[in-house]
Amino acid sequence: MRQNRIDVALGERIIALRERVVANFDAGNWEELGLLTGHSDTVNNHHRLMRSLSWGDEDYAGNALSVLKSIIEDEPRTLPIIEAYLDKHFPGESQYISAKPAERKITFAPNVFQVPDGYVELDLVAVMMPFTMESNATHAAIKGACTLNGMRCQRVDDIWEESAIIQDIFNLIFRAQVVIVDFSGRNSNVMYETGIAHTLGKHVIPVTQSIDDVPFDIRHHRVLKYLANTEGMVSLQAALAKKLQQFAVKPLAPSKPKATAPDDDIPF
Repeated sequence: MRQNRIDVALGERIIALRERVVANFDAGNWEELGLLTGHSDTVNNHHRLMRSLSWGDEDYAGNALSVLKSIIEDEPRTLPIIEAYLDKHFPGESQYISAKPAERKITFAPNVFQVPDGYVELDLVAVMMPFTMESNATHAAIKGACTLNGMRCQRVDDIWEESAIIQDIFNLIFRAQVVIVDFSGRNSNVMYETGIAHTLGKHVIPVTQSIDDVPFDIRHHRVLKYLANTEGMVSLQAALAKKLQQFAVKPLAPSKPKATAPDDDIPF
């Protein structure tokens, strides 16, 4: 079984949580966090957490980090729960929505979209593709690759939260850790949505049936090409499953695609 992987961006978020927790938490806050996340045993059974908190020991910060990491590795969906709890009880400014940390950070306020209240969900993959009968098999292959990695796959037609569809699209990209874009057919909406994903600093995985459909400005990036037939769908699922391993917090599911994925990495 593959060891759980926490990437640098996730590590940055957990460290930011640790700093706020150490500065503000008492025993009651830890109890509440355990109840909210379903990890009371993790909190209460840690051999040093409560003792080091009570006595002000030097290893408290390390124990707090260990407990937070254990909770989030075990269930990625607890991360936004913890962040929301801290924002409610101990408001702060730190929030990470980009896939990778950077030395220089910018703050901007979009005037077309409203910034949603949610947080990045580590197991969420957003899919940007045309809504056509021909794309159903591709969508199924992408969903299969996500399932193999314990990740959730959503297109904008899976949700209806806002009156304007473009706001739902922005919300979905904002919450996702990974965005898969299918350039097949040169759909203008997919091009626009890819720009949003790149601007928000997401992991973007491009796929296409034809390299000619990929915009010239981003053709220098590696793109996963697939065939629109049964064998092509099996290969697409296998290749995406392999790529998504580096973003999954949970281990791979036991089942495997039939075809062998290409060895080439897709650095997004």
